[in-house]
Amino acid sequence: MDGELAGIRWETTDRTLVLTIDRQDRRNALDPDAHHQLASLFDSFAESDAHLVAIVTGAGDRAFCAGSDLTVAAALDRANLPETGFAGLAERFDLTKPVIAAVNGDAIGGGMEIVLACDLCVAVPSARFALPEPRVGLAASGGLHRLVRQLPHKWAMEFALTGRIFTADEAAAMGVVNRIVPAGDRSGAALAAAIEMAAMICEGAPLAVRATKEMMMAGLDLPELRAAYAARYPTFEAMLESHDAAEGRAAFLQKRKPRWQGS
Repeated sequence: MDGELAGIRWETTDRTLVLTIDRQDRRNALDPDAHHQLASLFDSFAESDAHLVAIVTGAGDRAFCAGSDLTVAAALDRANLPETGFAGLAERFDLTKPVIAAVNGDAIGGGMEIVLACDLCVAVPSARFALPEPRVGLAASGGLHRLVRQLPHKWAMEFALTGRIFTADEAAAMGVVNRIVPAGDRSGAALAAAIEMAAMICEGAPLAVRATKEMMMAGLDLPELRAAYAARYPTFEAMLESHDAAEGRAAFLQKRKPRWQGS
């Protein structure tokens, strides 16, 4: 499942799908074709038995994604986005597989929206984060809803209202970034760290990983903790009845590595 189309490259590393935005002449900003290509790839990822984790990164060392490609007039028209929103991810609410942002440079505007839509984020020290839309007469749209749910209220407000650029250290202190990866002279440091993180996730049983994300995200949508405990989660229920649940216990008792089947 390797290829390239509309400035988007994709390749498989073990059970991880790596998506690279390669539009360096536009600071990896997205036009409508790139949005729809990413949406198609995330659709395939959601249905794939071969992939458990996805990574999103940018080509080069300057930008992760600088938002919408303003040289293309259609890029700002909401009608030209896929139903699943910016990058085919920002308004995708039923994905039970984890997605990691490997931030190799600036995540600005829509690029920040991608980061917020990912479950995990690693970044190089030079990475910068911002939602500058108010400074050009706009609002950050759906990114604001994720921002205020993920950050403490006043940090979210500072991020959204001032439009200023935040460093990787500041973003990590706010909880936007899980880990800052020393880049040194190594190109692709953020991607390498994300692949290592994905490999750790893939050590778990596929249904267990998906059930974990499903319960955490779906539970957040419920009004109170009691309701989250009482709710039913389809992937969790499938996990309990799975071969892998029995295999995990057997492997533990036999002191061996489990052989997951994903069912």
